[in-house]
Amino acid sequence: MLMNNTIDELKKALTSQNVLCEIQERIEYTKDASYITGQLPDVVVFVETIEQVQEVVRIANKSKLPIICRGAGTNTVGSCITEHGGIILNFSKMNKILEINRENMTARVQPGVVVGELQKSVEKLGLYYPPDPSNLAVSTIGGSIAQNSAGARTFKYGSTKDYVIDMLVVTASGEILRTGSNTIKNATGYNLGSLFIGSEGTLGIVVEATLKLIAKPQSSKVIMAYFDTLDDAVNAVTGIIEHKISPATIDFMDKNAIVTAENFKPAGLLTDKEAVLIIEVDGYAIEEQKDTVISVLKDYGASAIKYSANDEEAEKIWQTRRCSMNACKSLKPHVTTDDVIVPRENLPKLVKGIQKICDNYKIIVCMVGHVGDGSVHPQIPIDLNNMDEYERYKLAKSEIYDLTLKLGGTLSGEHGIGIEKRGEISKFVSENALNYMREIKKVFDPNNILNPYKIF
Repeated sequence: MLMNNTIDELKKALTSQNVLCEIQERIEYTKDASYITGQLPDVVVFVETIEQVQEVVRIANKSKLPIICRGAGTNTVGSCITEHGGIILNFSKMNKILEINRENMTARVQPGVVVGELQKSVEKLGLYYPPDPSNLAVSTIGGSIAQNSAGARTFKYGSTKDYVIDMLVVTASGEILRTGSNTIKNATGYNLGSLFIGSEGTLGIVVEATLKLIAKPQSSKVIMAYFDTLDDAVNAVTGIIEHKISPATIDFMDKNAIVTAENFKPAGLLTDKEAVLIIEVDGYAIEEQKDTVISVLKDYGASAIKYSANDEEAEKIWQTRRCSMNACKSLKPHVTTDDVIVPRENLPKLVKGIQKICDNYKIIVCMVGHVGDGSVHPQIPIDLNNMDEYERYKLAKSEIYDLTLKLGGTLSGEHGIGIEKRGEISKFVSENALNYMREIKKVFDPNNILNPYKIF
């Protein structure tokens, strides 16, 4: 009866067509891009205005119903699925770019704006939004803020948190909170924005964001270099940096990833190599940068090198890297991914250690990552219906986290914690720090309605 009354209130606030109640309509929201299946939400609502978000929150808070925000559902840790019923708040209809200000070099957007669409829009004006998640063709700004997404360009340009200068946030009581200002610098009071970025929707609901933009690089070029050992590949990255060059991206694929990608979508990859680096240089003096990078790569043992002559060739190289997840899906019914990160000097130990762990548990692993910042994405094809395989997978993942901790790393570089990793967070974050986080959660969300029980 309580839920029926709530649904009636929601229909009055949003109109019936924006409130989904049928089981067939709700069941797809029990999953995101992770392997986790959640509980059926009680209702799914589509919001179109800030005022509607406020009204939904007030209705939920009154009945103490959970609210879980949802964009494209590309989250890989179960952060946007329900565990205890409640309301899915879908932002796909709040997808407008409200303003692009060329003079201030800012963009004001709604949370449902797709990252790739924003990039295209600002680049037409000679501007640039660097954060580059691999699924940027569908992932949204709201989700990027919730998880503090990063991507391949983090090494040079930073992650989402470095570009959000202001947000409008709906609090658990339905009030509007502004976190910053429309200025690049702001030293006025506490930096509330940093609390919400990466908080996975547990502290407030971002309904508008003002993003810093930069000048679009004049040109770019992509270089692909193969190595016979992983150590040579990582050492080459250090050599490039020592030559005063800061590439926009420095990604890598291990041998399993190379072979799997080539079998999935043949592109002439050299499948006998242990690693490949994908390096993008941008800005001015591109030919000079390219020549210097190639010289360094040869000095550090690169056994084969190719580079893009135009944008079409550059995109073809990147498609090789971006298809790795789909390639893994061709091996088993399911595929999981992770985002552990260590200091770059320890990256070879992490990659080799993960390979050994997975070999011990007879688990396939294809590794890709952003070698410039030390992050690794172990992509593990698996049959989740095979309980023996699933148990071996869980044991392997636990050892991978232990190894990451031993190497001075942390649990997540860009995907977040969600449901999947919350049982491991106490290994990486002290109990004292976790207690402060819990107290912050209580201050912003005393009734625990905003994405409850995620992170910890």
